[in-house]
Amino acid sequence: MTLLTLKPILFHLILAGGGIIIFGAGVIGKTRSKNLLFFISTGTVIAAALVELLINKDSAHFLMMLDTGDYARFFNVMFALLTFLSLLFTHQYEGLRKAGDEFYGLMIFALLGMSLVAGAVNWIIFFLGFEILSLSFYVLIAIRRDDPYGNEAALKYIIMGMIAGGFLAFGIAMIYASTGSLDMAVSLAGLEKSWDSPVMLLSLCLILAAVGFKISMVPFHLWTPDVYQGAPTPVTALLTTGSKLAVFAGFIRIMMHASDWLWGFSLPILWAVAAATMLTGSITALSQTSIKRLLAYSSIAQMGYVLMGMAAIKNDAGEAVIFYLVVYAITDIGAFGTIATLCTKTGKTLDDLNDFKGLGYSHPWQAALLTLCILSLAGLPPTAGFIGKFIVFRAVLEVQHTGLAILGIAAALLSIFAYLKVIIAIFMKSADKIIVTSGLGTAAMTAFTVIFVALLLFGICPSTIVALIGTINP
Repeated sequence: MTLLTLKPILFHLILAGGGIIIFGAGVIGKTRSKNLLFFISTGTVIAAALVELLINKDSAHFLMMLDTGDYARFFNVMFALLTFLSLLFTHQYEGLRKAGDEFYGLMIFALLGMSLVAGAVNWIIFFLGFEILSLSFYVLIAIRRDDPYGNEAALKYIIMGMIAGGFLAFGIAMIYASTGSLDMAVSLAGLEKSWDSPVMLLSLCLILAAVGFKISMVPFHLWTPDVYQGAPTPVTALLTTGSKLAVFAGFIRIMMHASDWLWGFSLPILWAVAAATMLTGSITALSQTSIKRLLAYSSIAQMGYVLMGMAAIKNDAGEAVIFYLVVYAITDIGAFGTIATLCTKTGKTLDDLNDFKGLGYSHPWQAALLTLCILSLAGLPPTAGFIGKFIVFRAVLEVQHTGLAILGIAAALLSIFAYLKVIIAIFMKSADKIIVTSGLGTAAMTAFTVIFVALLLFGICPSTIVALIGTINP
């Protein structure tokens, strides 16, 4: 195997090498320089993204196991962007001032896991990516060893994640036993010819359960609010965006390769879980007084809208689903990133809604971005969230899923009341306590600018990104 043979996977090799270098720097150095680790990790992410953007690959697949074509490249660049933004928010985050090589190295390996999940065309690669992603977040969530809430969140995520990993492994084993192939396209196309259709449906339900855990799909969503609240805020930002984007990228590939026989069984399930996820997330968010838990239930509802779009994925709804995922990822990382730049005088991260009273007057930059993100999550113009919801609902209505669209509209209207609570606290109430800016340095301001421009640009002029998404094909 020559170096030219490895050119299609340079993105992955750079990430793996960068992660190892970061861990090595922590082992060799007697004192761990946070700035050094920060620059190595951000440099690794930027280098990997540039390679993915600039180097022309000779093949669309690597050893028929990993997609290296436009579909995978698009998502790899998105994962790199989200990881880069999370690292920028981490740089001066109060809760991670003592973070060492293990934090930055695991952020890089989490990015590698996302890439493998999204690019897998072989079930083994899909499973390996799924586990690398999971293992990285198991540690990242519990990175503050003296934080009881973080430890509790990590324990819940680990237990649920191990069960989900077992479901995925067992489902893949059953598919291989029936079809004799680990190639996703071949095995999914051959399911209807399998010797035992009920067994194969069970295997696919197990895989759906594993996917459902990662994307907070009802009824596998119960871990979400506790983990989002207990994890360090920059980690939550990457978990709620990059992890879900990666799993949905792989799920889209699975559904696009599904045979007509399989799609006939999958459609009612997608319809039901989409409706349950949208309504559960929107209704439960109404009673929340913690902004992290409110955003957690909002995330559940947002995944319901994506699942609603998945019900039309076989009818050219791919562009709508991917655009919605991109908008959601940028919006949520902006919301959690904003929270990461604020704390109380004692260094405690803001969480209760009362903590945000008067933020619009004391910290206008953070208030402006958080408000824009909230409006985008609510789907109000002129934000990108409005365009995302519009094209997803249009795609669903075009395939006559009118009942599902009505439930989605009802869920969206309910969620507006939850989002309004945040905006009212920011602009219409006086402050109860003094809020200080702990992480709004050059790094965070760079992230602020990127997110602010993206949300307005995609909301006012979405045609460019929609046209780009239209050129990729799983």
